[in-house]
Amino acid sequence: MNVVSLFITWIVTAFSLYIISKLPLGVEIDSPGKAFISALVLGLVNVFVRPILRLILAVPNFLTFDLLSSLFTFIITVICFSLSAYLVEGFHLRFGIWSAILGSFTLSIISSLIYKMLGV
Repeated sequence: MNVVSLFITWIVTAFSLYIISKLPLGVEIDSPGKAFISALVLGLVNVFVRPILRLILAVPNFLTFDLLSSLFTFIITVICFSLSAYLVEGFHLRFGIWSAILGSFTLSIISSLIYKMLGV
C-alpha cells in the first residue's frame, strides 16, 4: 500500500466517522478534527491490535471449523472500534457495546459507499 492510498483511506475513514457521529447510533465525535484523530487511531489499532485478537480467536475459529469466521471477524472489528473510542478523547460511545456494534457496521457500509463513489 502506498502513501496516497493510505492518505485516501484515512480521509474516507475520518469522513465516514464524522457522518456516523451525526446519525442517532450513539457514536459521538466532538469535531471534524477529532474524526481525523479517531480515524488515525482506528487505523493504528487495526494494524497493531487486530493481529493479536485474530491470534486469540484462532482457537475458537478452528474449533467451529471456520463456520463462525465472519462472526469472529465482526467481533474483532467491534473490539477495535471500541478500543479506538476509549483511546481518543472526544470520541464517545453513548450506548457502550451497542454503539460500537452499530458504529462499526455503519462505518463499513458508509466507507464502502464512499469508495464506490470515488471509484477506488
